[in-house]
Amino acid sequence: MSETETDPPVERSVEELRAHAEALERQLREASEAAHTRLVRAELKAEALRAGMVDLDGLKLLDLSSVKLNEAGEVDGAAALMSELKGRKPWLFGGASSSSRAAPPPSQPPKAKLATEMSVDEWRAARADMLRRR
Repeated sequence: MSETETDPPVERSVEELRAHAEALERQLREASEAAHTRLVRAELKAEALRAGMVDLDGLKLLDLSSVKLNEAGEVDGAAALMSELKGRKPWLFGGASSSSRAAPPPSQPPKAKLATEMSVDEWRAARADMLRRR
């Protein structure tokens, strides 16, 4: 075997390796961009919840092309972005709260249980209690 016989397979494998490396670099860029986009969306969701956004679908109204992440992985100016959105579309936001949004139940005085609603044992206990108080 001479050197010329082994050259074509080597050239072909180098070209294949270059194409494979380019494909891997392209996949890496795409994965990096996708991870960046997910991180920006997660940070904006957290800021939207802090700002009191009722429906997170409102984040779709934001232009994310100018949004930048700082070195800490947080969105620069996220609070300003939310306050701007809150000014333009206030119906997307409720009151800001860090605790539960559930309203407390209205206070009502305890209702006395009627004798017709009691079991026989409950009625006897209630009757004995009433007779003791007299």
